[in-house]
Amino acid sequence: PDEKEIILKKLATKLTTEGVLVLTAQENRSQLDNKKAAILKFEHLLTKAFEKKKARKATKPSKGAVQKRINKKKQHSEKKQWRQKL
Repeated sequence: PDEKEIILKKLATKLTTEGVLVLTAQENRSQLDNKKAAILKFEHLLTKAFEKKKARKATKPSKGAVQKRINKKKQHSEKKQWRQKL
């Protein structure tokens, strides 16, 4: 039941109103090859749906990067100051 909920959430765009999963494969001219490709797509979708997402770690810019950005801003403003008419 838990897995079914996950599938219904993550694959909602590929489900019909009746809850049927629709996959198409038209890469090959052979129907058999396209069926195999559709099965591979289905397996890939299932593995991707049950994959745990890695938690994002918040990071801060280093002190050197912050200082570099501030210095660049100061240089830019000085350049603009020199261009102004007195």
